Amino acid sequence: MPGGRLSHQERVDIAAGLAGGLGYAEIARQLQRPTSTISREVARNGGAGGYRADHAHYATASRARRRRTASASADVRPVDPRRDYVERFAAMMVDGGLPRMASRVLALLYTSDSRTLTAAELVRELRVSPASISKAIGYLERVGMVHREPDPVRRLQHYVIADDVWLKAWEVSARTNHNWAQTAAEGIELLGPDTPAGERLMHMAEFFERLSEEMSGGSGFQDCLAVLAVVSSTVDIRAVARTLGWPVSRVADVLDYAVKNSGQDRAEHAAGETAVGEA
Repeated sequence: MPGGRLSHQERVDIAAGLAGGLGYAEIARQLQRPTSTISREVARNGGAGGYRADHAHYATASRARRRRTASASADVRPVDPRRDYVERFAAMMVDGGLPRMASRVLALLYTSDSRTLTAAELVRELRVSPASISKAIGYLERVGMVHREPDPVRRLQHYVIADDVWLKAWEVSARTNHNWAQTAAEGIELLGPDTPAGERLMHMAEFFERLSEEMSGGSGFQDCLAVLAVVSSTVDIRAVARTLGWPVSRVADVLDYAVKNSGQDRAEHAAGETAVGEA
């Protein structure tokens, strides 16, 4: 069959034709094969004066086996435990609601010894396009989980994980739940609370609003932060640590968190009052 592999019988016919003084074109016409097929077959297997059908057939089969073995070896890459862990780490974050590429970038940054990588390093390690990295970094920067720092020597940007990265991740989840609740509330207003769809949306809004409040701590939690922020300048950290049986560093971290977040809450509250006053 033209285009298929030569059979053993065809090779016997080629050997017979060569022995009978036939040219490549005539042998090709008799076998209904391209002349180039016959010429390559003969050239690979001893030439017109040394062509032997059996030898040519077995040599061709041997070459095919070597190619298949080489191809299979190239496809099998050694297992990299670290790369496998990064992908499993990223998959866990995807299950938690983080975009897939952003999760892969964050997992790689977090497991890097330096906790900082350039865009080129991220592209090489994750084997994706620069555009994919740029989009993922843009998202992580918007939610405050990653920031960039310029290289002091080269014209490069280094991407660094935020110190409170998991708090940021928790806040993203809380905002997502709040957005679900808001979307449900819009549906209730559009469809009406007395409709079957409106009733389902009401249950949805209540569920996600409650979940969002629990994740963000609710108003009581914010009150606790405000109190802690006020007393943080006068409290005896070592005494508190002894009472709780905590390391001093843990108490210091809690107070620092309280100062930061209560300050942000007060600023947002003030901005809200200003907006109401202007209205």
